[in-house]
Amino acid sequence: MAVEAFSQTISPGSDTLSFPETEQTQRYALISVSDKTGVVGLAKIIDRAGYRIISTGGTAKALTDDGLPVIPIQEITGTPESFEGRMKTISFRIEGGILFDRTKTSQVKEAEKLGVPQIDLVVANLYPFEKTVADPNTTYDEATEQIDVGGPTMVRSAAKNHKSVVIIVDPKDYDRVGEAIKAGEIDPQLKRELAAKAFGHLSLYDSQIRQFLETGEDFAEELTLPGRKTTDLKYGENPHLAAALYLEPNTNSPMRKLKRIGGGRESSATNITDINAGIESVRIFRDTPVVVVIKHNTPSGIALGETVEEALKRAVEADPISAYGGVVVSNKPLDMDCVRILEKFREQRGQMDIISAPFIPPEVLEKLIDIRKNVGIYTFGEIPRERSQRFQVKPIDGGFVLQEWDDDETNIADWKIATRSAPTRKQLELMRFGWDAARRMKSNTIVAVDKDIPMTRGIGTGQTSRIASVEIALAQAGGNAIGSILISDSFFPFGDSVKLARDAGVGAILQQGGSKRDNDSIEVANEAGIPMVFTGRRAFWH
Repeated sequence: MAVEAFSQTISPGSDTLSFPETEQTQRYALISVSDKTGVVGLAKIIDRAGYRIISTGGTAKALTDDGLPVIPIQEITGTPESFEGRMKTISFRIEGGILFDRTKTSQVKEAEKLGVPQIDLVVANLYPFEKTVADPNTTYDEATEQIDVGGPTMVRSAAKNHKSVVIIVDPKDYDRVGEAIKAGEIDPQLKRELAAKAFGHLSLYDSQIRQFLETGEDFAEELTLPGRKTTDLKYGENPHLAAALYLEPNTNSPMRKLKRIGGGRESSATNITDINAGIESVRIFRDTPVVVVIKHNTPSGIALGETVEEALKRAVEADPISAYGGVVVSNKPLDMDCVRILEKFREQRGQMDIISAPFIPPEVLEKLIDIRKNVGIYTFGEIPRERSQRFQVKPIDGGFVLQEWDDDETNIADWKIATRSAPTRKQLELMRFGWDAARRMKSNTIVAVDKDIPMTRGIGTGQTSRIASVEIALAQAGGNAIGSILISDSFFPFGDSVKLARDAGVGAILQQGGSKRDNDSIEVANEAGIPMVFTGRRAFWH
């Protein structure tokens, strides 16, 4: 079949068919996009460069409505759009026109013999699957209809043959490709870069489909993690390291809505991970006002309050030395009373580096900036009760560990009193607070909770020995250790930690229990009259 038999051009507003005179040397561009942002402008450049444009459905209409000549894809495939749109672009002539190797004379001649057009440029992005499944009202059938087949086939074919074919999947690349087309040459390195981006686009797309189709398998044999760059960061953990923030599509994480609304501090990786650590700390407490001060990805002070002002005051008071240069995160909007707390801290101790909350009113924002011009001020919206991601990812060299999130609500009914004396109801409630606080502190963690109110008085965290963590927590608490509640995120393997608690005047102890030498700890606690409770579970957070 001759090429001329299927390469008919329909001019806008006309049914007249025309045929090119030198079909064997004619170059084609295939344009078929779901996201039509900027595509008309690029198509005009492509048309002026001498390409003949093949297009489909809505894309073809957008181009012809703007006066561009388009070859309907069915004129190339030889078959109409079929099965309610499921079959449009998949055909031997389309894929062959993209795939044949222009550097091999035998394949060029074979393409001519078979009547395959030379498609040198493909502009394609895929059905909006991500947007479709983001709507909670989308049905299963509606979602599966948005699984693109023809688009990925064209994209993959073009990306494979990128030495000869330009593949564009992102409207952000239209300008630079357009400039290259106008200059008359597209650099091979750019072609390769666009091909790599195309395969990334396909991988992101397919990984979302896999997630949608999951039927509850806990740990799949093969796994890809979708991620899209949202922000280039100022630097990584240290100023000499480059970094960027990526998020999963359609995540409901508060980090998706994270926005710097004031201050001159650009976001670094440390800022991002500190804010995230703060959000993790406060989300456990759900509706109760809670504020945490984060230093080096772990709390230096955390407290509940009747109001967010009260919680903030307590969180700062918990360790005012460490709070210097800290990251403040609240689970409730900040108000003018909070500003006064931070003003007082600035006068007496120094600055905070980051202040973050679900919402900060304009008048509060203005006052916060007045306290310190370059403080980073962020909002992140409401914290969802349930996560959209089933698992937590822990990166390692060359891969990652996948594990369940430790988000279960603490159930005091599961705890067991290990000593002869029992804790009071008030002590139990303070134990619950301290346990939930410890769940987001770097293990080995020991927390000394105030004897009367839900706030930390001392935190020993990240130590290689548990007794060292006990010593740090009690030293920080000082006189406030008397009557305090001592929380351990794991068991006490010996009686030495309980002896330290006894000597500091600790009022009650909560620990995991389950050590072979539990009786050593129980015996010391009984002799001192300290009620000790076992949770029966560990709360490590690495």
